Amino acid sequence: MMPSNKSVSDAPIFQFTNCRILRSHQLQREDLWVREGKILNPEKLFFDEKGSADIQLDCKDSVIAPGFIDVQINGGFGVDFSLAVDDVQSGISLVSQKILSHGVTSFCPTLVTSPPSVYHKVLPQISIRNGGPHGAGILGHSVANLSQAEEAVRHGATFITHLFNAMLPFHHRDPGIVGLLTSDQIPARRRVFYGMISDGIHTNPAALRIAHRAHPKGLVLVTDAIAGMGLAPGKHTLGQQVIEVDGLNTYIAGTKTLSGSVATMDSCVRHFLEATGCTVETALEAASLHPAQLLGIEHRKGTLNYDNDADFLLLDDSLQVRATYIAGERVWSQDTFTI
Repeated sequence: MMPSNKSVSDAPIFQFTNCRILRSHQLQREDLWVREGKILNPEKLFFDEKGSADIQLDCKDSVIAPGFIDVQINGGFGVDFSLAVDDVQSGISLVSQKILSHGVTSFCPTLVTSPPSVYHKVLPQISIRNGGPHGAGILGHSVANLSQAEEAVRHGATFITHLFNAMLPFHHRDPGIVGLLTSDQIPARRRVFYGMISDGIHTNPAALRIAHRAHPKGLVLVTDAIAGMGLAPGKHTLGQQVIEVDGLNTYIAGTKTLSGSVATMDSCVRHFLEATGCTVETALEAASLHPAQLLGIEHRKGTLNYDNDADFLLLDDSLQVRATYIAGERVWSQDTFTI
């Protein structure tokens, strides 16, 4: 009989076995231990508490990765955060629930470029909240030349939204914001992060490869999704606009003008892996570690380090999401996957 671990906490200890965990930038074949919504250090458990697992769960050779964090999402599933000025909460609640199936455990709701009055109406209604079975947690366009952008970074700017999109083009004599990736004018120890929409539509695979090779540690995958994400193919009326969803393309109806991204975060991760030929670890960290670092919350989210929030995903070898956990609780799983 193992001695009881009740001296420290009455909460049950979960041991996720038969899995590969993303930890310290490597997929490692070891178990994941969780108690009270946090990732547990098994050595402390064994040696300090003389404790053991209360519940063992066979993960069926899944990859376990930190939950994805989407720092730029404008809506989805018919909801546009900038249009729902009178009832922002219900729209955000719907999107937060639906993105669980795509591996997103935390997100920053963003607004497409809107009149100032919209920001004043909508932003006060968006409040930070923890994730759970109800949905993912809520964590509370630049046209600039390179010298302006370097100046902005020196004054604390740390994020370039959707690199290469809605942006002055790269030019060899003034590389624009893209030049920041390799700039020598950035203060030491200040990392510039940049978002990329890795859907195969908004960013050419070659551009993804260039950015990744130039500045891999700053690359943050974002969906930049609009209300059309998650909607069936065909025409939909969204606010004042009729759009047509055709695979990963979304057009303003009757035109070939792209009206925004409808990619999901898990598909962006898979496309990034395929387009760049990077490692699985790198692709997963671009949607978890890097956005957490950008937001300054890597001590709580974005890794599977001990004492971090137990927000994580079980994925198969092709990086399809099998199950999503927030604070150690399963909040979504494939119908065919049980552990």
